[in-house]
Amino acid sequence: MKIKTLLSAAILATATVNSAALAQEVTLRGVSAFNLGTTFSREFNAFVEWINENGKGVVQIQLVGGPEAVPPFELGNAVQSGVVDIANNTSAFYPNLVPTGDAIHLAENTIQEQRANGCYDVIDRVHQEQMNVKYLAHAGDGMGFHLYLTKPISGPDLTGLTIRTTPVYQAMFSALGANLVRTAPGEVYSALERGAIDGYGWPSQGVLDLGWDEQTKYRVDPSFYNVDVNLLVNLDVWNGLTDAQRAKLEEGAAWMETLNANNAEINIAEYAKQADAGIETITLDGADAEKWLTTARDAGWAAVEAVDAPLAQELRACLTK
Repeated sequence: MKIKTLLSAAILATATVNSAALAQEVTLRGVSAFNLGTTFSREFNAFVEWINENGKGVVQIQLVGGPEAVPPFELGNAVQSGVVDIANNTSAFYPNLVPTGDAIHLAENTIQEQRANGCYDVIDRVHQEQMNVKYLAHAGDGMGFHLYLTKPISGPDLTGLTIRTTPVYQAMFSALGANLVRTAPGEVYSALERGAIDGYGWPSQGVLDLGWDEQTKYRVDPSFYNVDVNLLVNLDVWNGLTDAQRAKLEEGAAWMETLNANNAEINIAEYAKQADAGIETITLDGADAEKWLTTARDAGWAAVEAVDAPLAQELRACLTK
């Protein structure tokens, strides 16, 4: 019912966008894959506020909502088809549309460096061709992933552990011997409570947003990969905007991407909160840390290469140092 409601509204929104040349201001409908006000909607919320303040008379964004408006795993299809004009989403939620999207979180450089070396253009091209969206902006640089556990480990060996996973770290955890299960985020707390899983992968930030800290005993360091939360604009909508409207959205996107620089400081504060919540740190060092990070990198790229080897080679050349 919600999708049908959005579809009806999208017809009106599309009509508004198609008449952009005749109007001074256009309003785009935006949805986030994550609950508004939580970690992974933070930059999107800031972007919307920036556009609505600085884009008056040119472009505005109507923030429809989060997962209550469109379920996270349906948001990719919604922005692809134009039900939603602009989406805050992660490539882990739309692998059916962009199968090589996992490469984004394997990046070892920043979005600013990717724009400078042409990698942004490659990723944008893939999104346009495969998903019918403009890859407008990227958040998450400097926010790595961790393994969180209910029981300790002594090294980079997950044999015998049942880990809740997503496509982001599926290849890595499998290579390290874990038994993998897929559950919706809303089921993780109860799975931990029942002992159905021994841990989960998650970024450095956001664990306390979900209350998972209550069932979590350990965080494994060092972190690996980088979070990717991307702003995607339906390509037909994007092409229907005026030059001034596109320029304002790109200006806001560049401003939003500067917020990634705050993640180092936010990570420190988040780790302190995790410690206060009783989460102990297991720090792998030396050969153990090298194996942990090497497995993450090699398994991650092998998974992308299995999907599209030529594209994986092109992306690896511009995403890694």
